[in-house]
Amino acid sequence: MSKRLVILGGGESGTGTALLGKAKGYTVFLSDRGAIKENYAQELNEAGIEFEQGGHSEDKILNADIVVKSPGIPENAPLVVALKAKGIPVVAEMEFAFPYNTAKTICITGSNGKTTTTLLTYHLLNEAGVKVGLGGNVGKSFARQLIQDQPDWFVLELSSFQLDGMFDFRADIAILTNITPDHLDRYDYQMEKYVASKFRIAQNQTAEQFFIYSQDDPETQKYLSQNSIGATMIPFTLREVPAGEEFEGAFIQNENINININKNPVIMKIASLALKGKHNVNNSMAAGVAARILDLRKEIVRESLENFENVEHRLEFVSKVHGITFINDSKATNVNSAWYALESINTPIIWVAGGQDKGNDYSELLALVSKRVKAIICLTKDSSKIRKAFEGVVDTIIDSNSADHTVRVAYELAKEGDTVLLSPACASFDLFENYEDRGRQFKKAVKSL
Repeated sequence: MSKRLVILGGGESGTGTALLGKAKGYTVFLSDRGAIKENYAQELNEAGIEFEQGGHSEDKILNADIVVKSPGIPENAPLVVALKAKGIPVVAEMEFAFPYNTAKTICITGSNGKTTTTLLTYHLLNEAGVKVGLGGNVGKSFARQLIQDQPDWFVLELSSFQLDGMFDFRADIAILTNITPDHLDRYDYQMEKYVASKFRIAQNQTAEQFFIYSQDDPETQKYLSQNSIGATMIPFTLREVPAGEEFEGAFIQNENINININKNPVIMKIASLALKGKHNVNNSMAAGVAARILDLRKEIVRESLENFENVEHRLEFVSKVHGITFINDSKATNVNSAWYALESINTPIIWVAGGQDKGNDYSELLALVSKRVKAIICLTKDSSKIRKAFEGVVDTIIDSNSADHTVRVAYELAKEGDTVLLSPACASFDLFENYEDRGRQFKKAVKSL
């Protein structure tokens, strides 16, 4: 008798998992508390997979042999608690799919920069002619891509929520970009639990695998001082390393980045990188180290880091209207991401912030905001926390509840040479479907000016 696979959540990840489960002989049932998009429902129907939407039928779920849940469902959800009480394994898509994977993996996590680093790493491998797949938080479902011909490598972006449901999975190359407070509401507001979640990226690694990390990141360094990693560790740093000093990894030297693996360095001007800002130097270094571990040609690494085009909703130039620049950084859903955005802009800023707060501490933004921000527009249902943090620091703080109104107000407040920056530092769910919806509505409103 075939094992029963139950999947909670019917998006790309859930549907891909259902299709893989079906292909591997499981009896599959998929359940979504909300509505399943038409294209996914059609795929499930065509594959003969039983599913429900608009609620969970516990009698059809609590008899599972294994459950794969959407990363958005918290561990303390009553249904998840009930499953675990019965001893039924509840895992992430990656964990379920891992035994069927024949490719090697580059897995990337971090509070900020993981999407950019993932896409940049994928770009490097693709440009070098490597047969490579893209998955995790971006691209197609990892599970879906294991049903037919597999690539030689996968580049996978992994959130802490996905990592929490991964146990036996092992990365061939793991990249941890940085760790700053984020999603603390999911970790009992305890930073050490969040940090431990991020370090699951390195679990099960041995000396044959690689762990690439920021030597400048305090939380990463603190964890490493108290815990050992089985992998071969390779750091990257924005520190200036003097000529002649031995350093394996990536570092700065005379306005160049130096990616030194096996004493065979790739050297290129910081100014020639496609992605600007200190945080993107880090992202470029991390991706470059991974590429050189694979021994990709130096010329390919340089060219790829110079010609990469950034992801939508991440410091994305939208338009310049009467000398006013509009930037869409809707993907900045935490304080640290917003800090990077504010730090990278050198003109007066009209800052569009707010959304569903995740336990944010805005104090680290105060110095930057007082220096660079001339007005704040709170695009949220509840602006009280932002107002409390910045009243007295910024003279003009205005509430808004739509992208159209926000853009009109920003345009009226701005002068030629100013920048209107959507970098919310919050999740989008109070007014929008997701950060993509928020970003696209913002862009649409700018285009209609």
